[in-house]
Amino acid sequence: MDSSSLPNLDLSKLSDADKRDLQQQLNNEMQKAKLNDAIHTLTEICWTKCITGAPSSGKLSGKEESCAQNCVERFMDANTAVLRHLQVMQGEGM
Repeated sequence: MDSSSLPNLDLSKLSDADKRDLQQQLNNEMQKAKLNDAIHTLTEICWTKCITGAPSSGKLSGKEESCAQNCVERFMDANTAVLRHLQVMQGEGM
């Protein structure tokens, strides 16, 4: 949906509480979108790296399952390390 199809909203008529609520809803939606992007990226990376063929009988082989689990854990570790580093940088005032 583009902005031309949205009704013209006069945000100046919202109360401060409504503006805060709207901002929180927007922040929540942005966080959901970021999470969905991270999940998509994680799935793509780990599938490409670990799944060598079509899963037979709907299950991964032991090697594929182990690789995928390790891939997810390393991806999460890396993201956690980056977030911690960014928090430290923010605390230092960059």
